[in-house]
Amino acid sequence: QVQLVESGGGLVQAGGSLRLSCAASGRTLYAMGWFRQAPGKEREFVTVISRGGSITYYADSVRGRFTISRDNAKNTVDLQMNSLKPEDTAVYYCAASSTISDYVRTSTYNYWGQGTQVTVSS
Repeated sequence: QVQLVESGGGLVQAGGSLRLSCAASGRTLYAMGWFRQAPGKEREFVTVISRGGSITYYADSVRGRFTISRDNAKNTVDLQMNSLKPEDTAVYYCAASSTISDYVRTSTYNYWGQGTQVTVSS
């Protein structure tokens, strides 16, 4: 079992930055991803990082603005979000997967956090 707890969400103006963190407990040798879900929309892939941290993938909408990182000693995964836009407003979820294959699919992920709200004002 893996438990995931996100933190760091909040309200920020467009152009600002936020850093989300996901703390994992239990068995933690998983690929870790971030997804987001805006009101009335499906949950969508944002980024993923491999177990060792050497491989990352990003959605086109966030590439160059968001950076995922992990600290396996601390069992944490962070998402640094810069140059935020109003369309980044969503609940952000941390997720763990036993494989990095098919990383954009929500069904690939075995465990999910409860989510943290990010609101970007214009």
